[in-house]
Amino acid sequence: MLPVIALVGRPNVGKSTLFNRLTCTRDALVADFPGLTRDRQYGIGKVGPMRYVVVDTGGISGGDGVEALMERQVQAAIDEADHLLFLLDAQDGVTAGDLDIAAALRRTGKPLTAVVNKIDHLSEDLVGAEFHSLGLGRPWLVAAERGRGVSTLMDHLGTLLPPATDEAEQTDDGRVRIAVVGRPNAGKSTLINRILGEERLVAFDTPGTTRDSVYIPFDLGERRYTLIDTAGVRRRARVSEVIEKFSVIKTLQAIEACNVVFLVLDARLGIGEQDATLAGHVVESGRALVVAINKWDGLDAEQRNHLRNEYQRKLAFLDFAEVHRISALHGSGVGLLLEAADAAYASAMRDLPTPLLTRLLEDAVQTHQPPLVHGRRIKLRYAHQGGRNPPIIVVHGNQTDAVPAAYRRYLINRFREALKLAGTPLRIELRSGVNPYEGRRNTLTPRQVQKRQRLKDFVRRKR
Repeated sequence: MLPVIALVGRPNVGKSTLFNRLTCTRDALVADFPGLTRDRQYGIGKVGPMRYVVVDTGGISGGDGVEALMERQVQAAIDEADHLLFLLDAQDGVTAGDLDIAAALRRTGKPLTAVVNKIDHLSEDLVGAEFHSLGLGRPWLVAAERGRGVSTLMDHLGTLLPPATDEAEQTDDGRVRIAVVGRPNAGKSTLINRILGEERLVAFDTPGTTRDSVYIPFDLGERRYTLIDTAGVRRRARVSEVIEKFSVIKTLQAIEACNVVFLVLDARLGIGEQDATLAGHVVESGRALVVAINKWDGLDAEQRNHLRNEYQRKLAFLDFAEVHRISALHGSGVGLLLEAADAAYASAMRDLPTPLLTRLLEDAVQTHQPPLVHGRRIKLRYAHQGGRNPPIIVVHGNQTDAVPAAYRRYLINRFREALKLAGTPLRIELRSGVNPYEGRRNTLTPRQVQKRQRLKDFVRRKR
């Protein structure tokens, strides 16, 4: 195992900025907005003489509601850390909140280092003298946004951290990445907590609790996953805060980065326009999909029938995806989601032999011929696999540009049914052969030129 470093401190002191600097990524959402980070974010540190796990946490500010849940997440990060980096704001100086946090961190007994951030354009001597009053030893001065002093800090920590007991890097190699997406307050974080069996994420009965995409490695027996919790996506007209716009971008990036998507629908609110739009993004990205209708246990028979009809009417284009009716809060139906994800991932990554695809294409063409174009029949000759996740089948023939959309859908349905592909969209690419004589004109011989001229003269005399 790699040593673990937890970043703790008040809100808006630069913990997420330092996290991105240490991991050389942009995984943590950063903005000049207090309380943006709420869940624990993990990454592999790449700055310094050794590798380590760095944990970004929410700000400690006191209070109840969401703030209390955030501090429980911070406490969990402190408990599992080997070393704590206590971040402070050089521009604010030492505050009463910093004194309270310092006292609480001392009581944990964990190795602790004070890091003073945002020292741009400030005197290092004056800043260092002020933060010595915390009694935490030498404060290390950095500017995380520009990287100033970060390498020196990590070189120092390299002498304090315990050695790694396993040289294997903790990466997502071999893991199935599952992104959980949906509208705000649909129960995404509650679903992930239920799958993990612990309160790993802040789940609160207020829309917009999750603001960033959180990647969580998870092992179940020999199966290895990475669960990605995302922010809720609302209709564009209702997205007003800049932070929420960034959250939507992070959600779309999570869809592109994953292998399987869990689309969580709120059964009590029905199928909304934003649900259909989000499902459209998933289909366009080509990701395998499992639909989870949450809060199903709170509906009566009439409401359930209405929701089934609404699903068939608004999300008919998701006919390839498995639908599971669950209750994330009570756990009913949740156990089947990972099995559906495994099946969808297997379909998306399946190898499709060229002889099999060509034979299926011949059967489909024989059953239903392509239409005529300018009196000529479209010919589809052979097919082969062009990609995975999603599966892409390349069909070669002539006049393929004129194949109508209805016939393309017919081919997709025939291939999906014959290959038994479940939970993943299927794409068809039609390619025409290259005509080597296209655009070329034959050069006439002198005899052909004379014959053409005689014909022109004959026609002229007849007139």
